[in-house]
Amino acid sequence: MAEFGRSFEISQQQIHELTKVALGEAVADLAIVNGDVVNVYTGELLRGNTILIKGERIAFVGNNAEKSIGSATEIIDATGKTLIPGLIDGHGHVDYPYSVSELAKYAIKGATTTIISEVDMVVFPLGYQGLIQFLESAKQQPIKIFVTVAPMLSMSPAAKNNAITLSQLRRLFRRKDVIRLGETYWLPVLTGDRQAIDSMVEAMNNGMKVDGHGSAAKGNKLQAYVASGVSSDHEATTADEVRERLRLGLFVVIREGEIRRELDEISKIKNENIDLTRMGFGTDSLGPWQLINDGYMDFIVQRAIDLGFDPITAIKMGTINTAQHFGIDNLVGGIAPGRYADIVIIPNLRKIQAEYVISNGQVVVRNRHLQVETKKYAYPKSTLRSIRLTRDFTTDDFAIPVTTTKSQVRVRVIDQVTDLVTREAILDVPVIDGRLHINADADLLKVAAIERTHIPGKMSVGLIQGWKIKQGAIAGSISWDCSVIVVVGASEADMAHAVNRIRQIKGGIVVYANDKVMAEIALPVGGVVSLEPMETIVRHLNDIQQEAKNLGFPFPDARMTLAVLSTCAIPFLRICEDGLFNVAQNKYLDLIVG
Repeated sequence: MAEFGRSFEISQQQIHELTKVALGEAVADLAIVNGDVVNVYTGELLRGNTILIKGERIAFVGNNAEKSIGSATEIIDATGKTLIPGLIDGHGHVDYPYSVSELAKYAIKGATTTIISEVDMVVFPLGYQGLIQFLESAKQQPIKIFVTVAPMLSMSPAAKNNAITLSQLRRLFRRKDVIRLGETYWLPVLTGDRQAIDSMVEAMNNGMKVDGHGSAAKGNKLQAYVASGVSSDHEATTADEVRERLRLGLFVVIREGEIRRELDEISKIKNENIDLTRMGFGTDSLGPWQLINDGYMDFIVQRAIDLGFDPITAIKMGTINTAQHFGIDNLVGGIAPGRYADIVIIPNLRKIQAEYVISNGQVVVRNRHLQVETKKYAYPKSTLRSIRLTRDFTTDDFAIPVTTTKSQVRVRVIDQVTDLVTREAILDVPVIDGRLHINADADLLKVAAIERTHIPGKMSVGLIQGWKIKQGAIAGSISWDCSVIVVVGASEADMAHAVNRIRQIKGGIVVYANDKVMAEIALPVGGVVSLEPMETIVRHLNDIQQEAKNLGFPFPDARMTLAVLSTCAIPFLRICEDGLFNVAQNKYLDLIVG
């Protein structure tokens, strides 16, 4: 099996073998006979075809293939079955919280043979070498992973100062498995953020496209964003937003994953008389529980068909549309000579259920059972040392002292209005013994961000409402767009205990209450990746969610809600080691208002 992190090249010997098989002058390694092939190039269903495979690639698709089938050829009889290309995730984040070897098991069972993924979660704490290690871990897996390199836009000064450099970008852009600059948030672009613009210029001048992140951008702002050079967007949430983006030449990735599920609303676009070839599907990260319970891209394409999309149109959106946009359709996305032999055998056009999966010419799923072992990666010790805190934390670390003779002061508070979105609230907060006083009964809690890798121990403390926990604390080293530990608590002492536990397990998520750890998961690789099996990860995360719920947490995923408190991608008020940051205003704000 090819080492995908190194090369997608073809040799003279491979060309010779493929042409000989196609001409009937040599025998195929694998033949799939009598199947109905979905031709994504023409939109046809070709009945009773034979596919000949030599090595990793397809040599022939059609009839009159008998001369190339010999005694050494493995034959799969697909009579009455439908054959589709291996499915493609057009925008993923598969660098957390599971390893690539664990992901691969569920991807191939879910008919997914190619993933286009950001890797910013491991890059923020581990930098350029962390990205290289991720690419190394993806080698020799039964799936292909192509990487889009994040421009590492962040509100965190520590993150910005340790971002991938332009010279490192140039090196990455020379790799076959790195195919473009990753999602570049629209607000930094329109405000002239130098890091964003420099990264975009470097990418485009090296022949690379730029992925977009146009959440809530519309009208003149969206036009200006597209004018900057972005080529795609996965943030459209309605059919109207999709239409606006398609008209401006963007490739639109419909998101259906762990963060958001927008296919239901966007499916209305199928009733409009517009071309859908510039649309694909993506997960924007897929939770461990979804991989186990729902599947992968098979679930999304099936959902599109159930919502009324024409089956061949839906299959094209899950294959060739995405491959063409990313410029890899010479390798994947269709069943045709010369392409990698990534083929899924399903019962019929309307039932996207993988009975067989062939990836890189190997049968990796047979009769719905996994046939291969994924390759575990031995992470170097350097990737296990991203939690560099040098001491334990105490209650005093989470105090907010104020200099005033007043009994209360006006304070800027993070208001958690949904599981992802926050806004700014201004509240009168009591001052007791020269410190701000929280009140869990009134849903006024502490929140802190602690830089844990680049400037270990630098921290800021603020206030948050909407979490509704009555006691204890929840902390995690997964943080979007920076490398901080974020902790929310009803008790400064419990916040300290939760953070100290993360330090002990070298990264993870911890729920601490009643003087003990109630639930936890260790994430030692970069503070974001578990080395446990997927089922174990799911069990730990379920325990964390249940214990958070027991404390009063009202949202469906404490892990995610905690992680996004540090991002500059979602409105409005966020926190990092330097304090509170208003995403819409693109600036830091004082905690004390007056």
